[in-house]
Amino acid sequence: MKRPPAFSLLFVLLSTGLTGCFKTTRAVQKIQPPEIYISTSVEALQKRVSERDAAIKTLNASVLITASTGGGKEGQITKYTSLRGYIFVRKPGNLRVIMQAPVLGSRAVDMVSDGTNFTLLINKVTSSRVIVGTNAVTKPSKNGLENLRPSVFFDSLLVPGVGADESVTLTESTRVLQPESKHHDAIEEPDYELTIMKKKAGDPRILQRTRVIHISRVTMLPFEQDIYNADGQVETQATYDHYQPYGDQQFPALITITRPLDEYSLKLEITKLTLNEPLEDDQFKLEIPPGVPVQKME
Repeated sequence: MKRPPAFSLLFVLLSTGLTGCFKTTRAVQKIQPPEIYISTSVEALQKRVSERDAAIKTLNASVLITASTGGGKEGQITKYTSLRGYIFVRKPGNLRVIMQAPVLGSRAVDMVSDGTNFTLLINKVTSSRVIVGTNAVTKPSKNGLENLRPSVFFDSLLVPGVGADESVTLTESTRVLQPESKHHDAIEEPDYELTIMKKKAGDPRILQRTRVIHISRVTMLPFEQDIYNADGQVETQATYDHYQPYGDQQFPALITITRPLDEYSLKLEITKLTLNEPLEDDQFKLEIPPGVPVQKME
């Protein structure tokens, strides 16, 4: 006698309800889509990102900075005391980051950059030192924090637009936003992922992914940016939360910068922010105190 195909046997089992003896049911989190979300084209989205970047010329922020180091490689995470500070940005490449000592309020860390080179002053109770170098890391240190360069702040604070030598592609994704209370369902929000690529030096046939900007289709604002190194690894990941209006611009009041390869993160809580007000040249000058040793970093 001919044996019935497997799918026929399955149909019989289901139709007769025999599987009722074996099924189990468990509760899962209920999710729902947002009431309204936006659809657009890759051309319009890359233009929007570039125009948003171009609209911000300068940034003057009072911040609370919390650093954490460690992870799976070390088997532990160390969280450091939060420091108050200031961040100044002036395009195309000027940056200054000042962190204050917790008690006295004096400068604990002061870093300036002109977009190519940087100077870093570290003040300690017993001693001080200055580190100078280029913004590019040529010899990575085993100490992840020593690989921190001004570009990490610059590119994470201001999501750069799409350059003339870059290519883009657009994909769709979703993320689940947890409810503020247990009486509400989670929201499954549709998002866009704008991938930015460049031609590989020496072989223009190969495109290298440089960044992926994750954009909410509800607000049309970035909520995450992944920055890749030449080996295709995520070098910097920045997340953006709690957008607030500052003048005619929306800007995140909470930015978290994660460096997965170096195993450290910086949480920037913005307490005060001014955009597009003039910043003077002396705000980006750091005088090296007499007698302080200078170390060159590559």
